[in-house]
Amino acid sequence: MGLTSKLEKLKLGDHDKSEKKQPPVTTTGAASDADTDDIDEMDNEGQSILMGIIAQLRPGMDLTKITLPTFILEKKSMLERITNFFQIPDLLLEANNTKEPVARFINVLKWYLASWHIAPKAVKKPLNPVLGETFSCYWKDLPYNAGDAYYLSEQTSHHPPKSSYFYLVPKEKIRVDGTVIPKSRFLGNSSAAIMEGLGQVTLGNWNEEQYVITQPNVYVRGILFGKMKMELGDHLIVKCAALGLEADIEFKTKGFISGTYDAIEGTIREIETSKQLFQLSGKWNDVIDIKDLSTGKKSLLIDTHKTIQVKPLVRPLEEQSEYESRRLWKPTVDALARRDHEVATEEKFKVENEQREKAKKRLEDGVEFHPKYFRPVDAQDHSSKDLGVIFNKHINLAEPPEELTKRVLDAAPFLPGQTPNEKFDIPPFKDRVGSQTKG
Repeated sequence: MGLTSKLEKLKLGDHDKSEKKQPPVTTTGAASDADTDDIDEMDNEGQSILMGIIAQLRPGMDLTKITLPTFILEKKSMLERITNFFQIPDLLLEANNTKEPVARFINVLKWYLASWHIAPKAVKKPLNPVLGETFSCYWKDLPYNAGDAYYLSEQTSHHPPKSSYFYLVPKEKIRVDGTVIPKSRFLGNSSAAIMEGLGQVTLGNWNEEQYVITQPNVYVRGILFGKMKMELGDHLIVKCAALGLEADIEFKTKGFISGTYDAIEGTIREIETSKQLFQLSGKWNDVIDIKDLSTGKKSLLIDTHKTIQVKPLVRPLEEQSEYESRRLWKPTVDALARRDHEVATEEKFKVENEQREKAKKRLEDGVEFHPKYFRPVDAQDHSSKDLGVIFNKHINLAEPPEELTKRVLDAAPFLPGQTPNEKFDIPPFKDRVGSQTKG
């Protein structure tokens, strides 16, 4: 049986029988919707479908072109999932308000490590954004009297998939830029998302001190046999050249015989001398400790169970354009919330098929895609050259908070009442010889 037939089986065949045994769960309200992301829907039929798909793959094969069944999908796009890193704002603000340089570095690391535990309890992957998809949101009245924050992201490339993002707290002069580039691989009984791309945190109040951050890789175990389990693995790096400090944190995956799930170990060292200053240990979704190697004293760095999560606010759907994430994926997400995977598969196919048609049309017309809110780095972005692409407005953190806010709100719609209009329109396509064309 081919891949298409396996997917049709998911949509039509035995799916109807399983629905009779277990009716779709109808959910209403945000809290109920969120709960479905925590439900493991991998039953015997589901595992059989996955095995049928995977049987056609070879170890090391790229999974980006494989259509996976909807029961392993989270009810949000990758563009929105990136906001998880900004949902514990008090820790990032604490770092920004820390005067002592080494302590400030440790607090930036604490904020970043604490953010990884925000994820579905079940094994779920976010929806793959389509090219040109965007997501914007905001936070009001942050802790530390820090005012508001704004987040904007866009799918800036399809092959390879690149999700670029921008975050700003104008009053605190905090800026975060980055691009997430997941490259999926099949590894036998596991799959891996190799997380390429960089993030960059800039603290304007500290002479635009910059922290370059990488991500651990994501592994899903037990695809062919056993219980499916998500693990983070390999290394995460946080580096601040201005302070001469670097953290190297290893996310340890469980061995076949020994070891434990979710463990991390790492060090903070001086870049120039390689002298180790601190050791870290614990679990990324539980408690992490830090040991001062000069004194031998060990103390609590972060208890993730005690973090305070602040979810972003999003403009109403009726004010969003057709390629904003929540509007674009609403029929798919609604079906996932009901656990109606037949409809979810159909709605997801509609979105993806439209993108294929648009890509075909661009090829016929001889035009190339051009991101709406992001651009390639240029000479003015010398300190961010490794990011590749960056928010298309030049932001000077030395400017007053009011001016920074105005620049951001003039660039894209974030707040209720800011409907998309011509002032936000940047030509989304350019022809192959460099002139720009509306499309």
